[in-house]
Amino acid sequence: MTDPKRNIRIAPSILSADFARLGDEVRAVEAAGADLVHFDVMDNHYVPNLTIGPMVCAAIRPHVTIPIDVHLMVSPVDRLAADFVKAGANLITFHPEASDHVDRSLQAIRDAGCRAGLVFNPGTPLHWLDHVMDRLDIILLMSVNPGFGGQSFIPSALPKIREVRRRIDAHVAAGGQPIWLEVDGGVKTDNIAQVAAAGADTFVAGSAVFGAPDADGGYHGILRKLRAAGGGA
Repeated sequence: MTDPKRNIRIAPSILSADFARLGDEVRAVEAAGADLVHFDVMDNHYVPNLTIGPMVCAAIRPHVTIPIDVHLMVSPVDRLAADFVKAGANLITFHPEASDHVDRSLQAIRDAGCRAGLVFNPGTPLHWLDHVMDRLDIILLMSVNPGFGGQSFIPSALPKIREVRRRIDAHVAAGGQPIWLEVDGGVKTDNIAQVAAAGADTFVAGSAVFGAPDADGGYHGILRKLRAAGGGA
């Protein structure tokens, strides 16, 4: 279990934003205190939905100074990863089963100047981590099945988060590089404390942020509540 008083990172997912005014939306969440902007990239092949590509990333890059966190739900991985690097992404994560050569894909992303990571669906085993921990800057655990926004958090994700935290802590204790532990799917004010206690330090929130009513403080209010509920300093 990690220090409950540590700094945490909140990454609003633009999947739930108003796409007709996307530049305004990302500027607003950055002004409200977001730490990252999260991109959910779906290809209607690896997952049953089609969302956004590198052109959208390039379009919003001038609108924010915070990092752009790209989650690739696509197969194959390498070509789109390279395009997102050129479009201004700062972190790129992908699903290991969507790459023919996981180690090579990770290294290619890092060599291009981005931070790289792997994503694990609720049913995906963690053995993919066994030989690539030294290539990772971030591990993203899905607490819903990918493909659609607005789903409910799957509680069985909690022991998986604890296991990944154990692996990260052991890796760092042995002299390895720091690795972020991100969780995506159904994260809200009423469960973020549990997710943080299990070991996560970075939290994707889509509908919880972009659906926050103005009467409750809008983006400023919900980001403040998420950070406080997660135990962030």
